[in-house]
Amino acid sequence: MTIGIGIHGGCGTPDVSLLSAADWAEARAHLAESLRAAWRVLAKGGPALDAVEAAVVVMEESPQFNAGTGAALNAEGYHELDASIMDGRTLAAGAVCAVQRIRNPVRAARAVMEKSPSVLIAGDAADEFAAAVGLEIVPNSHFTTERRVAALASLKRRGADGTIKLATEAEKHGTVGAVALDAAGNLAAATSTGGFNNKPVGRIGDTPIVGAGTYAKNGVCAVSCTGQGEIFIRRVAAYDAAARMQYAGQGLDQATDELIAALGSHGIGAGLVAIDARGRVVAPFNTIGMFRGWVTAEGEIVVGTHKDEIRVGRA
Repeated sequence: MTIGIGIHGGCGTPDVSLLSAADWAEARAHLAESLRAAWRVLAKGGPALDAVEAAVVVMEESPQFNAGTGAALNAEGYHELDASIMDGRTLAAGAVCAVQRIRNPVRAARAVMEKSPSVLIAGDAADEFAAAVGLEIVPNSHFTTERRVAALASLKRRGADGTIKLATEAEKHGTVGAVALDAAGNLAAATSTGGFNNKPVGRIGDTPIVGAGTYAKNGVCAVSCTGQGEIFIRRVAAYDAAARMQYAGQGLDQATDELIAALGSHGIGAGLVAIDARGRVVAPFNTIGMFRGWVTAEGEIVVGTHKDEIRVGRA
């Protein structure tokens, strides 16, 4: 049976000149590591849910992406993290938002789906739930990196001098996500983020909103989104991609390309990764770049940061 995995590390990719060669190499290596973690699950016949969780955990552990370690800081200088996961077989889903102490929010989202009657749990209650089910709890400072501290300071300066509209996508936001098809034909999606830098305390974007930032339905597609969450919520973006395919008869390329164009009409940077029921992966975006990757049918890992994509070895 066909298996497939696709990931993104956010459309807030910096200009090449803004990171060192070592940082770019590490980001590509962590994308490849994320894909290998998921592929190991799928190649052994494991479920798509396990694969997307494994992929996202790797990116949450990497300081190169805006999720978990390396997450954005809010206007008060601390982290509030969001994540979700969805099972395309049953439409079961789980999510957490505005959490501050869960090392891997995607694991908490999975626990909400499987160990609670809820779909979404917020804030301190979500942190307490995660601790109660045995997930690793860390101090909020665990997630902080020098790059995010600098980004917060930059956005505050821009806000003070009236140049906030000139901020780059990399200064503003980022997200990570994964989509997968397993050997049983089941689809799954997962997304995790720190939101955007300098966001208001308590702000929630599309990432933990099922149908906005994450969606999966067997026989159709699985989608994980990245970009300004408010627009994705208003357009129910992830579900829109699936609806275009299921009800309008569009293929994966047309559905996702038209969706990115529609999102871009609001003047925002947008991207996504999606996989269809045949295991085909697409990763369209309208920014200068988007961290992304997938494994080909031949088992080769492909990763990209900007327009170009490179093969970096076997899965």
